[in-house]
Amino acid sequence: MRAYAGIDLHSSNNYIGIMDQDYKRLFGRRQPNDLNNVLKVLEPFKADLEGVIVESTYNWYWLVDGLQEHGYTVHLANPSAIKRYEGIKHTDDKWDSFWLAHMKHLNILPEGYIYPKEQRAVRDLLRRRLFFVRQRTANILSLQSTITRNLGIKMSVNGIKKLKMDDACKLFDSSNVSSN
Repeated sequence: MRAYAGIDLHSSNNYIGIMDQDYKRLFGRRQPNDLNNVLKVLEPFKADLEGVIVESTYNWYWLVDGLQEHGYTVHLANPSAIKRYEGIKHTDDKWDSFWLAHMKHLNILPEGYIYPKEQRAVRDLLRRRLFFVRQRTANILSLQSTITRNLGIKMSVNGIKKLKMDDACKLFDSSNVSSN
């Protein structure tokens, strides 16, 4: 018998759905996020599991790493590429977990790349840096727009960057000028 396990992962809990090749539901339950609990659930099915599918969320590292370290074949589902059945009006975690397993069985699971554990810190640091660069740019452009809108002055981005706090405050010292 072949089996497939889908795990709908959340911040504090997960829902595990396990089905066989005939789409018979073998197991389904919500539980707290704890690797030992997940391993206990999967253990009776380990020999038959074609794969364990984990939905890619912000907190998947601990689960995927733990499962791989215990010999499971893990697939990371790309949630933004997953198509839902047309006409389905309501889904829940139980449905989602079995849908992940179902897609793997049908070989239509859109998978994300499981970045090597050793390299994730660098990737995460670069992502964080990119976030801050974009945030800085948004702040500069917002201030530039505020100056232009309220004072009629077109200040360059470099001019904004060179502004000292006192200079910026002097620009908006009039009570008639909004600093929104």
